[in-house]
Amino acid sequence: MTIMESVRWAFRCGAWTPSRTEWLFAARCVQAEERERIGQFVFAKDAKSAMAGRLLMRKLISERVGIPWDQIHLERTAKGKPFLADPPCSSAGHRWSFNVSHQGGFAVLAAEQGRQVGVDVMKTTMPGSSTISEFFRIMRRQFTDHEWMTIRASGPEWTQLDMFHRHWALKESFIKAIGTGLGFDLQRVEFHILPAQMQEGQVYRGTRMHLDSEEEEDWVFEECLLDAQHHVAVAMGKPGSVAGDDDCPALAHTLPSKFTLLSFSDLVSGAVPLAEVDASYWESFRKKQEAPSRQSTPSR
Repeated sequence: MTIMESVRWAFRCGAWTPSRTEWLFAARCVQAEERERIGQFVFAKDAKSAMAGRLLMRKLISERVGIPWDQIHLERTAKGKPFLADPPCSSAGHRWSFNVSHQGGFAVLAAEQGRQVGVDVMKTTMPGSSTISEFFRIMRRQFTDHEWMTIRASGPEWTQLDMFHRHWALKESFIKAIGTGLGFDLQRVEFHILPAQMQEGQVYRGTRMHLDSEEEEDWVFEECLLDAQHHVAVAMGKPGSVAGDDDCPALAHTLPSKFTLLSFSDLVSGAVPLAEVDASYWESFRKKQEAPSRQSTPSR
């Protein structure tokens, strides 16, 4: 039975206060259109998260797929999901699927050989403009009766909010894995949580998904806590679910994959600049406010 690779990386973009040298070097190491898009973010927090996400993807492709950094070309699907243009097969003959997410204080990447993957990170925070009860009322239509029962029965209001964000991360990880974007009805997927509580430092695969009321045996969901407030969910499709890799053999029963926390030096190790230094890019970045004054409701 063939064992194929998995990658799980995390970067504390919220705690990253880039120096002028770091920010300008990072900007030189991503494609021009992405550099421009990152520069258009109003808040520094969002610009840092987006930059970290692009660097994570390029690091993966350079180190694991084997394409030199300055020859990597990333494009986006019609739904906005980044992908590697004209990907080769790996040395093992199986293509990589990868996905990034950034929210709260982290940017994360999950990658798999030969199967679809989606990842989502969610930080449990108080609603920015409403009570928890009102927040739940607004979000009610995104969850099934079973899921709301699980959320409501989990304990005090903060625990319910935490369980809400855990469910949200699971749903988004699946949507990102299949790449359908905003048009997917989230009530079609229902998660049966296991275990009810998670511990930091552990990775869990007990949660099951029902799609259109039928349990999906082929999908595996990994869950973990990066810290007490940050949930991560990784959705993995059945082996052979990556386009162009139809003859992928079954996966071995591998252990769940823990996230490795990267430093900025780790993030850019092996990076090759693609452009000249643009000092104005730093001047624009350092004028940005770090973040909006209040958190907003998760949106789709």
